Formats: sequence, C-alpha cells, structure tokens
Amino acid sequence: MSNAMIQTITISKSDIPIGGMKSYKQDDDSIILITRNEDKFSAFDGKCPHAGADLGEGLRCGNRVVCPWHHGTFDSRDGTLLEPVAMEGLTQYELTEDGENLLVDTSAKMDKQIETDKMTDTHTIIVGGGGAGFMTADQLRKTGYGGKITLISADDTAPYNRPLLSKAFLADQMGEDKLMLGGTDWASNNNIELRLNQVVSEVLPNECTIIMKDSGGNTVRQTADFLVVATGAEPKKPSFAGVDLEGVYTLRSMDDAKTIKAASDNKHVVIVGTGFIGMETASALLQAGNVASVTIVGRDRRVMSNIVSESVSNALINLHEDKGVNFAFGASVDAINGDNGLVSGVTLSDGSTLAADVVILGTGVSPRTELLNAVNNPDGVQVDDHLQLRDGVYALGDIAKAPTQMGRMRIEHWRVALQHGLVTAAAILNDETVDSLEARTPFFWTAQYGKSLRYSGHAATPDNGVLLGTPDDLDYIEYYFDDEGEDTRASAASSLGRDKELIAFSELLRRGHAPTRAQINAGFDIIKQANALSL
Repeated sequence: MSNAMIQTITISKSDIPIGGMKSYKQDDDSIILITRNEDKFSAFDGKCPHAGADLGEGLRCGNRVVCPWHHGTFDSRDGTLLEPVAMEGLTQYELTEDGENLLVDTSAKMDKQIETDKMTDTHTIIVGGGGAGFMTADQLRKTGYGGKITLISADDTAPYNRPLLSKAFLADQMGEDKLMLGGTDWASNNNIELRLNQVVSEVLPNECTIIMKDSGGNTVRQTADFLVVATGAEPKKPSFAGVDLEGVYTLRSMDDAKTIKAASDNKHVVIVGTGFIGMETASALLQAGNVASVTIVGRDRRVMSNIVSESVSNALINLHEDKGVNFAFGASVDAINGDNGLVSGVTLSDGSTLAADVVILGTGVSPRTELLNAVNNPDGVQVDDHLQLRDGVYALGDIAKAPTQMGRMRIEHWRVALQHGLVTAAAILNDETVDSLEARTPFFWTAQYGKSLRYSGHAATPDNGVLLGTPDDLDYIEYYFDDEGEDTRASAASSLGRDKELIAFSELLRRGHAPTRAQINAGFDIIKQANALSL
C-alpha cells in the first residue's frame, strides 16, 4: 500500500479475499476499511463510530462487519447500520479501480443524506429519554421520517449515554459533554421537540394518548399518530433500616453520578451488591483515585454470580483486590447506621460492622411499567417482535417483555434498548428491510480497570459451562448451557480478550447454529464455522 497523493490511498486488490475485509492504518491515525463482495470493492472509515475500534480487527460474517469491542454491526456493501451499540452507519469513500489496484479518495465522502420527507403529516410522541427513546427518535430522522417528533423526559438532561456513568464518567476519564447522545445540539439539529422535566401521569394505549400536568397544574391531553413508551427502570431500594440516610445513593442518572463523585472524595465507600453496576462503580472510583477506601458487600462468595462461573468470578475478585478493593462476603446488610442523619457505617447480618461515609446501593432495578399497568404482565409489557402493544403504540427498553431470537424475555441492557429503538423506528416507517427482534440476540459488556468483559446471549445459569483459556490471565471464553447434555447448544458466552471468538459465537447463535457442548469439547473452530456458515 502507498500514498498516491495526500488524500488518495493505493491498495492492492489481491490483499482482500472474496467475502473478506482488511483495514489500513494511516499516518494521521485514521483507518481505511476495504471490503470485497465478489469482485465489488467498497471503502469506509474503518473506525467504529461508537468508540473508535478498528473494524478490521473484528469479523466479517456474510455481509455483516462486526466490531470487535461492542458488536456494532454494519453492512459490508454500503456501511448501513445493522446492529447497535453504534448509532449510525459507516462513512463511505469514493473508490476507483486502476488495474490491480484500488484508489481510495478519503476527501470524497459519498453523500448518503436521506430526505426527511416521509409521513410528514404525522406526529410521534416518545415518553422516556433513555437509550430506547433516543434511538427511536434518532433513527426516525436518519431514515427519512418527516413528521413531528416530541420526546418527553422526566430527566433534566437531554439523552445521554447511561452505561458510561459507572465507567468512564465516574472514573474522571470523560466529561459530561462527551456523554450526550448525538451531541449537545442533537434535538435542535434534528427538529425534535425535547421536553425535559416533564412527567406523564397516564397513558391511554387504546387512544394513542398521554395525559400530563402543565406548569399550572392543569391536566393536558395529547394524542399522536404513534406513541412510544420507553420509561426505563428505577433502582430498587432494599427494606433494611437506614436506606434514607444522607450519604446513601443509587446510581442511575447523571445527577446520581455527579453526587457520588462529589460525596466520595477522600471518603470510605461501601458498595452493596456484586453485580456489574457495583463492580463497575468500585473500579471507576478506584481509577479516579479520590476515595479513602472501597468495600463491596456480597451475600455470596461470588461476584456477578448470575452471569459468570466461579472461575471467572474469582479472576474478577483478584483483579479488584489487586487494585485495593476490600470484599465482605458471606453476609447481607442488616442496617445502615447513622449519626445525626448521616451515614456512619454498615451492620452486617453476621454482627460485624463496616465504617462508611458513603453507601452505594447496587441492588438491581425495577421496570417503570406503571403507565401501562392495565396491559402489563408482572414481568414486563407484552409486545410483538416489532415492540408493538396496540396499533401505533409501542413499549420499549427495560419495560418490554419482547420476542428475541432466543425466546420472549425482558432484558435490562443498553444494546437491547438501542435495538428496540432501531426496530421501532423501522416499524413506524413500515421499513421491512430492518430485522425484527426475533432475528437479534442480547449482548452487553462491563468495563473494569480498562478490561472489558463481554457477554452474548442469555443463559439460565452460568454453572453448566465449558471454559477455554485462563480467566486469571484475563484471557478466556466460556460457553454456557442450560443443562449438561452433550448435544445441548450453548445459549450464551462470556469472554475477556477473545473478541473474534465471541463475535463468531454471537453470529452462530443469531443464526440458530450455536455450538454444542460436544463440539466445543472436541476442539470446534468457531471462527472458521462462523465464516463458512455466513458465506
């Protein structure tokens, strides 16, 4: 490869196999990605628009280019977004063929601007400013919806990247402005009426109507052509004494994260809960370097016990202990102690006490389904594979119990919320080229001390697994099964440091061809199989 001119890059066709791809890093830190579909070549910006990963380090499966970090997926032919957590497709460059070479002009970006001229006389109301609500509005505009969009949020902040609160934001590695979804002027740039600090008191799904109170306390009804309810979830507060003392916090919102940041400075912090929010919060506070100490309380002697095996749990515990985290295992919280209304410590069920200035509750969340109680299942709102509850009425994100490739389930993951927005926008526009939920699988990741554990699929338990690699070296992939049968197919996998293997598993799972226990034990080449299946 050589530079023909400053902005023109010359690449040999023979570098890229049919059905393959390759990325080229440039001197200015940019990356060019070339894909080959039969004898047609395409050139793209090779950095994933989500977090900048080199897409060439990911996997090409059929016409799907999958990011190695967070499994954002793009069409190899035109860069179209196929799967979040990326929220936009790839920038495509002009490419010309010159004999056995390709000339890529990085100054000539192909114009893919879509006119917002569809359904211009309709109105869509979105209740909820989280990932699902944002993605619905953003995708509607990106795919040509020209009607009125009103997004109503009880938050005082425009939509932001909630998963980063317990990661980069709390760790002082990313400012508030970098968390804003679509940028600080997203709503105005996309002609979206953003109504913050607004609470919807009632939803009438049969009438596609919401009821709110205005600033004067008067009842206001609003009816739309399309109504999207994406109210998210709220933290659970346990019933033990002291949860309302000053210095006890949950972490769900931007305000929560700011408050915890300020309150934890040079303080002794106790985190209740060993799920990924508790573990991420401990990691972020230690990385920020301002706390006096961090102790995590867990009833079991495992962390993230509903997600990973004991071996992986032990590796995560070792990682945290090496960074200075203390663990109090084998006892639950009996009470949070206070002094003049302020937290002073935590009493455990075994009678021991922990000194604490700050207590953070990482004890799970409950879906905010109250607005749709009349049509609820106890475990979420029952919707179809396009998230539709009634004609023109959709329920998304944490509140939705929706069909997936793996069956009907309610999942509280960011990527799932974004998938819901993508699918709902397509449903409103009647775009049948976008896959429904039944063609998609769950995926999430947790970042701790710069290490990213990724999980794909959904398993009933992590205790019927097959482990390959060494978790203590942060290099493994573990496949999970719902039983111990040799012919049972894996329903989930987690991984550290084996990105391509996890992508391959995800793609096989999506296609209904996840490997069996017998295949994995026999040395199954999962990357080769994913490539072969997808051709």
